[in-house]
This record gives sequence, C-alpha cells and structure tokens, in this order.
Amino acid sequence: MSKLWWQTLGTGKEHLVLLHGWGLNAEVWRCISDRLASQFTLHLVDLPGYGRSQDYGPMTLAAMAEEVMRHAPPRALWLGWSLGGLVASQAALTQPERVSGLISVASSPCFSAREAWPGIKPEVLSGFQQQLSEDFRRTVERFLALQTLGTETARQDARRLKEVVLNQPMPTVEVLNGGLEILKQEDLREPMVDLTLPFLRIYGSLDGLVPRKVAPLLDEHWPRSESLVLPKAAHAPFISHPEAFCQAVEDFCRKISAG
Repeated sequence: MSKLWWQTLGTGKEHLVLLHGWGLNAEVWRCISDRLASQFTLHLVDLPGYGRSQDYGPMTLAAMAEEVMRHAPPRALWLGWSLGGLVASQAALTQPERVSGLISVASSPCFSAREAWPGIKPEVLSGFQQQLSEDFRRTVERFLALQTLGTETARQDARRLKEVVLNQPMPTVEVLNGGLEILKQEDLREPMVDLTLPFLRIYGSLDGLVPRKVAPLLDEHWPRSESLVLPKAAHAPFISHPEAFCQAVEDFCRKISAG
C-alpha cells in the first residue's frame, strides 16, 4: 500500500492539518511551523505523489482528499494553500463532521478563468502541461516565480520556494500533470454554497494566480464564509507576511472556540 508522508508537531488542543500547493511539499510550512506549533498540534502532509509521498500516481481531487482523510485526526481545523485549498475544501464537503473549520489560502474553488469569473486562462495551464514534458524542472521553477511576483521580498520568497522543491524528491511529470488537470477542471463554487462550518478565505492583494477580485465575488456567493485580503502579499502570503498570516489563523481559531 502507498504510504503518505505525515509529521505531527506541537501539543496544542486544536489539531491543524496543513496542505501545500502544486509542485511543492510540507517543507513550505517550516517558516511558520514553530509559531503555529505553540498554539496547535500541527499535521504536516506531503500530498499523494508530492515530496516524500512518492508511491502514488496522478489522482482525482476526490481521491486525493479521501487519501489524506484516511490519515487525518478524527476532527481538525484544515488549512489548504492553492491546490491544497481545493483538497481541504473537498474534505470538508465529503466529511464535514471531521472538519472543525476550513481555511483556504490563495486558493479558488475554480482556478480556471470562466465567463464572468477571474482566474488563470485555460491556455496558460495547458501551456504549463505542454512544457512539463519538455523541461519539467524549469517549468516548476517558472510556476514558483509567478507566485511571489510583486512582493517586496519577491526574490528571497521565490528562492525559499525553490529550495523547498529541490531539497525533497520531485513529483513525477504525471503527478504534476494530474495536479494541473485538477486546477484546470475542478469547480467547487456551487457545492460549497451549502457548507455551514466556519470558513476563512485568505488572499494576497498582488496574487497573479488567484486574483483578489475572487474575494468579493465569493463574499456574495458564500455569505457564511469570511475573507481577508493581505496587502502587499502575492500567492504565498505565509512566506511574505508570516506574522499577519499566523495572527489571522490564530484569531479565526479563537473565534471558533468562542462559538
């Protein structure tokens, strides 16, 4: 049976599952894990096929969420960044009784641009899929560079993301292609309307992959959720603005605990 890489840190009463984005792995959270581990019991996961969870082929969103849920604590706060936000959302839809709260970070229920919906143009995602077969390491590096564009610390943030990728096993081209296919095809806008559990969406105002226009559109479409747009942040706000990011997570958890 394939083995999912999973690490538990901290001794907090509240469990917090952290899911990374496309092409990366759980090491991306190391910049904030010390602070969060003082408040939570953290569950760091390499998604199936990524990082140290190597024995997986490409998976559907539903299958990926199901595999992570198999290893997860009985009840936890789930936080997902980018592609990880879709996985966490799918988990909340499938087994809401096991999710005490949901936080999506620089994520969208529909990454692909549609009519009257801002997102990544489908041809851009298709272009990345084509380039993966030609030079997949360079393609991943280009995608990572897009995630920090515009921030005051863009160069060092991009370097940190690159180190996270290069210091762990690389996903296969097939797994990366499968992840892009999820970003291209999935649309959870309607299924998530009926989600009643506490839900916070965090965005970066400079994000070129998940435009900040998504925030007010979902404020209206998902009135039970709340949003926070971090100024001067791009697609990786926990790296560029760790203090503001951790404060938002802690405040949200306190609000849930207060009922």
